Amino acid sequence: MHELSIAQSIFDIVEQHLPKENGSGVKSVRLKIGELAGVVPDSLEFCFSAITAGTRLQGALLDIERIPLVCSCGECGAHFPVRDSVFLCPRCGGSRTSILTGRELQVIEIELNEEGTELS
Repeated sequence: MHELSIAQSIFDIVEQHLPKENGSGVKSVRLKIGELAGVVPDSLEFCFSAITAGTRLQGALLDIERIPLVCSCGECGAHFPVRDSVFLCPRCGGSRTSILTGRELQVIEIELNEEGTELS
């Protein structure tokens, strides 16, 4: 279950960016996760919840934006979503393709609780 190490990395990234002087907690963490990242969102949320217990991140929600796998054809230039692991261009049938999106695993935004709001 590599979601545990991913959850720990997300925790570390958020902790690095939290203001030291402000004791408010984190309301949510927005992520972009591509189809090829191999992350199971439910498992990631479970692991993140376990890791953040008793910290300023306790109760923070993961807002996950799934990024589809999209390729570009090197022969005709078409951009197309990949379905059923078929990397052939639907326009020209070309096999010389490159991945444009779908490998992302990024922390995009950290939303803090309002000042004085208790951690949940």
